[in-house]
Amino acid sequence: MLKPAVFFDRDGVLVKPILRAGIPYAPLRRKDFSLLPGAPEAVRTVRAAGFLAIVVTNQPEVRRGTLDPALLAEFHQLLREQTLVDDILACPHDDRDRCECRKPKPGMIHEAARRHSIDLARSYMIGDTDRDLSAARAAGLPLILIDAAYNQRLKADFRVANAIDAARLILRLAIPPP
Repeated sequence: MLKPAVFFDRDGVLVKPILRAGIPYAPLRRKDFSLLPGAPEAVRTVRAAGFLAIVVTNQPEVRRGTLDPALLAEFHQLLREQTLVDDILACPHDDRDRCECRKPKPGMIHEAARRHSIDLARSYMIGDTDRDLSAARAAGLPLILIDAAYNQRLKADFRVANAIDAARLILRLAIPPP
Protein backbone atom coordinates (compact mmCIF):
# COMPACT_ATOMS: atom_id res chain seq x y z
CA MET A 1 0.00 0.00 0.00
CA LEU A 2 1.28 3.45 -0.88
CA LYS A 3 1.95 5.84 2.01
CA PRO A 4 1.85 9.64 2.09
CA ALA A 5 5.01 11.56 2.96
CA VAL A 6 6.17 14.97 3.94
CA PHE A 7 9.40 15.94 2.20
CA PHE A 8 11.48 18.34 4.25
CA ASP A 9 14.30 20.44 2.88
CA ARG A 10 17.14 20.41 5.41
CA ASP A 11 18.76 23.84 5.72
CA GLY A 12 16.28 26.60 6.50
CA VAL A 13 13.54 24.12 7.40
CA LEU A 14 14.95 21.69 9.97
CA VAL A 15 18.53 22.94 10.33
CA LYS A 16 19.59 26.51 11.02
CA PRO A 17 21.25 27.89 7.88
CA ILE A 18 24.35 30.04 7.90
CA LEU A 19 23.42 33.44 6.46
CA ARG A 20 26.00 35.36 4.46
CA ALA A 21 24.89 38.63 2.90
CA GLY A 22 21.30 37.50 3.44
CA ILE A 23 21.78 34.25 1.51
CA PRO A 24 21.35 30.90 3.29
CA TYR A 25 24.16 28.34 3.24
CA ALA A 26 24.60 24.90 4.75
CA PRO A 27 26.67 24.63 7.92
CA LEU A 28 30.19 23.34 7.20
CA ARG A 29 31.45 22.83 10.76
CA ARG A 30 30.07 20.65 13.55
CA LYS A 31 29.79 23.67 15.88
CA ASP A 32 27.51 25.41 13.35
CA PHE A 33 25.11 22.48 12.90
CA SER A 34 21.95 22.98 14.96
CA LEU A 35 18.27 22.32 14.57
CA LEU A 36 15.78 25.11 14.20
CA PRO A 37 13.24 25.46 17.02
CA GLY A 38 10.29 23.13 16.52
CA ALA A 39 12.06 20.85 14.01
CA PRO A 40 11.75 17.64 16.07
CA GLU A 41 8.14 18.47 16.91
CA ALA A 42 7.32 19.05 13.23
CA VAL A 43 8.68 15.64 12.28
CA ARG A 44 6.89 13.94 15.21
CA THR A 45 3.63 15.65 14.23
CA VAL A 46 3.59 14.42 10.64
CA ARG A 47 4.80 10.94 11.58
CA ALA A 48 2.08 10.62 14.24
CA ALA A 49 -0.46 11.47 11.54
CA GLY A 50 0.75 8.60 9.35
CA PHE A 51 3.13 10.43 7.02
CA LEU A 52 6.67 9.35 6.33
CA ALA A 53 9.16 12.15 7.06
CA ILE A 54 11.78 12.32 4.31
CA VAL A 55 14.58 14.89 4.03
CA VAL A 56 15.69 15.87 0.52
CA THR A 57 18.69 18.18 0.51
CA ASN A 58 21.22 19.62 -1.91
CA GLN A 59 24.72 19.50 -0.45
CA PRO A 60 26.95 20.80 -3.28
CA GLU A 61 29.65 21.67 -0.76
CA VAL A 62 30.71 18.02 -0.99
CA ARG A 63 31.42 18.35 -4.73
CA ARG A 64 33.04 21.73 -4.18
CA GLY A 65 35.40 20.24 -1.59
CA THR A 66 34.29 22.46 1.29
CA LEU A 67 32.39 19.73 3.17
CA ASP A 68 33.90 16.36 3.98
CA PRO A 69 31.47 13.52 3.16
CA ALA A 70 32.21 12.00 6.60
CA LEU A 71 31.07 15.23 8.29
CA LEU A 72 27.92 15.27 6.15
CA ALA A 73 27.22 11.71 7.32
CA GLU A 74 27.75 12.86 10.92
CA PHE A 75 25.33 15.76 10.41
CA HIS A 76 22.72 13.40 9.01
CA GLN A 77 23.18 10.92 11.86
CA LEU A 78 22.57 13.78 14.31
CA LEU A 79 19.51 14.82 12.31
CA ARG A 80 18.14 11.27 12.39
CA GLU A 81 18.71 10.98 16.14
CA GLN A 82 17.25 14.37 16.99
CA THR A 83 14.20 14.30 14.70
CA LEU A 84 13.58 10.62 13.92
CA VAL A 85 13.10 11.29 10.20
CA ASP A 86 12.46 8.15 8.16
CA ASP A 87 15.13 8.83 5.54
CA ILE A 88 17.56 11.45 4.27
CA LEU A 89 18.45 11.78 0.60
CA ALA A 90 21.29 14.17 -0.18
CA CYS A 91 22.57 15.29 -3.55
CA PRO A 92 26.32 15.95 -3.25
CA HIS A 93 26.57 17.42 -6.76
CA ASP A 94 26.95 20.93 -8.13
CA ASP A 95 24.92 22.39 -11.00
CA ARG A 96 27.76 21.67 -13.44
CA ASP A 97 27.28 17.93 -12.83
CA ARG A 98 23.81 18.09 -14.42
CA CYS A 99 22.60 15.20 -12.30
CA GLU A 100 18.98 14.17 -11.92
CA CYS A 101 19.01 14.33 -8.12
CA ARG A 102 19.88 18.00 -7.55
CA LYS A 103 16.92 20.22 -6.86
CA PRO A 104 15.25 21.92 -8.74
CA LYS A 105 14.90 18.52 -10.41
CA PRO A 106 12.62 16.08 -8.56
CA GLY A 107 15.05 13.13 -8.62
CA MET A 108 15.41 12.74 -4.85
CA ILE A 109 11.64 12.92 -4.41
CA HIS A 110 11.09 10.25 -7.06
CA GLU A 111 13.84 8.06 -5.58
CA ALA A 112 12.26 8.30 -2.12
CA ALA A 113 8.86 7.49 -3.62
CA ARG A 114 10.29 4.30 -5.18
CA ARG A 115 12.28 3.38 -2.09
CA HIS A 116 9.41 3.83 0.37
CA SER A 117 6.27 3.20 -1.75
CA ILE A 118 5.13 6.82 -1.37
CA ASP A 119 1.85 8.14 -2.73
CA LEU A 120 2.92 11.50 -4.16
CA ALA A 121 -0.72 12.51 -4.69
CA ARG A 122 -1.17 12.60 -0.88
CA SER A 123 2.25 14.05 -0.07
CA TYR A 124 3.65 17.52 0.63
CA MET A 125 6.95 19.37 0.61
CA ILE A 126 8.25 21.94 3.08
CA GLY A 127 11.02 24.17 1.79
CA ASP A 128 12.50 27.64 1.82
CA THR A 129 14.04 28.27 -1.62
CA ASP A 130 13.13 28.46 -5.28
CA ARG A 131 14.86 25.10 -5.82
CA ASP A 132 12.51 23.49 -3.31
CA LEU A 133 9.54 25.14 -4.99
CA SER A 134 10.59 23.92 -8.46
CA ALA A 135 11.30 20.36 -7.28
CA ALA A 136 7.94 20.19 -5.52
CA ARG A 137 6.10 21.44 -8.59
CA ALA A 138 7.97 19.01 -10.85
CA ALA A 139 6.90 16.14 -8.57
CA GLY A 140 3.31 17.38 -8.32
CA LEU A 141 3.56 18.26 -4.63
CA PRO A 142 2.12 21.30 -2.88
CA LEU A 143 4.96 23.33 -1.35
CA ILE A 144 4.69 24.94 2.03
CA LEU A 145 7.28 27.70 2.11
CA ILE A 146 9.03 28.65 5.34
CA ASP A 147 8.97 32.44 5.39
CA ALA A 148 12.39 34.07 5.31
CA ALA A 149 13.82 37.42 4.29
CA TYR A 150 15.59 35.76 1.35
CA ASN A 151 12.45 34.23 -0.23
CA GLN A 152 9.91 37.07 -0.22
CA ARG A 153 9.57 37.07 -4.02
CA LEU A 154 8.64 33.39 -4.23
CA LYS A 155 5.05 32.38 -4.84
CA ALA A 156 4.24 29.14 -3.06
CA ASP A 157 1.02 27.29 -2.37
CA PHE A 158 1.32 28.23 1.31
CA ARG A 159 3.68 30.34 3.43
CA VAL A 160 4.22 29.75 7.16
CA ALA A 161 6.63 30.88 9.87
CA ASN A 162 8.36 27.56 10.63
CA ALA A 163 8.32 23.78 10.25
CA ILE A 164 5.87 23.14 13.08
CA ASP A 165 3.38 25.58 11.54
CA ALA A 166 3.88 23.74 8.24
CA ALA A 167 3.22 20.37 9.91
CA ARG A 168 0.03 21.69 11.52
CA LEU A 169 -1.12 23.08 8.17
CA ILE A 170 -0.54 19.71 6.51
CA LEU A 171 -2.73 18.02 9.13
CA ARG A 172 -5.53 20.47 8.32
CA LEU A 173 -5.10 19.96 4.54
CA ALA A 174 -4.47 16.23 4.44
CA ILE A 175 -6.86 13.72 3.04
CA PRO A 176 -7.07 10.91 5.59
CA PRO A 177 -5.64 7.57 4.41
CA PRO A 178 -8.24 5.05 3.15
